[in-house]
Amino acid sequence: MPQLVGGGYTAQVSRRGAALRTLRHGERDLVTSWPEGGPVPYFAGTILAPWPNRVGGARYTFEGRTHELAVTEPERGHAIHGLVARDDWEIAEAGGSRVRLTYRIDGAPGYPFTLELAVTHELGERGLTTTVLARNAGERDAPYGCGPHPWLLGDELEVPAAKVLLPDDALLPRELADVSGTPYDFTRVRAVDGAVVDHAFTGLARGEVRVGGVRLTWDPAVLPWVQVCTSRQLGYQGVAVEPMTCPPDAFNSGTDLVVLKPGGEHEARWTIGAA
Repeated sequence: MPQLVGGGYTAQVSRRGAALRTLRHGERDLVTSWPEGGPVPYFAGTILAPWPNRVGGARYTFEGRTHELAVTEPERGHAIHGLVARDDWEIAEAGGSRVRLTYRIDGAPGYPFTLELAVTHELGERGLTTTVLARNAGERDAPYGCGPHPWLLGDELEVPAAKVLLPDDALLPRELADVSGTPYDFTRVRAVDGAVVDHAFTGLARGEVRVGGVRLTWDPAVLPWVQVCTSRQLGYQGVAVEPMTCPPDAFNSGTDLVVLKPGGEHEARWTIGAA
């Protein structure tokens, strides 16, 4: 399991899901970790691709063809968090402050497209920057989305988002609403306390979420959505902060869905650091 050192930070990255297992600034843990041999709880630190969040009913239609994905959230009947978070990636290079991992999707059930993925984790003065590069190596257009799933450690939360996506009972999109006047208004820092949040936010004033003394930043033009999930309802620790290229069930709604042409590429990056 590669160990990274740089900029006053240390990190450990796993092949499983190209996941960030640990991140420390000095002696302070910034993310929730898990045993070195796994399992990985609640997708902690993994990369989500070729879609983040859910595909409702594990079914979608793209360019006139209907596709059936494996049901990976059986309690709701959905396909959750893509195809690569549970698998081992290949380590292409590692050393010092940087590691690069690769994965090829080719003919997965319900996703008959070929993608080459590369994830680079690199430590610097601002923290850990992760870059995800996807390339369509096939001969047909491919639907695509991505995001990370770190759990950040802290007792306060700030989400500078004007809109929240209210879900139905199956956690699929129901209504996009103003955060004002709802329990999901974190535009000013406030304590997490017993808040129960598992919602996607958009209308971002800036690409930044703070959880206590931990900050996750990104370009909102590339990642215009962020899923925030508190841990109280799960009996876990931390707050999941997941910048996303698209909202939940984008394979069906088409909202902010990336369509990769043959040979086309998409790049997204984010940084986790001490606030």
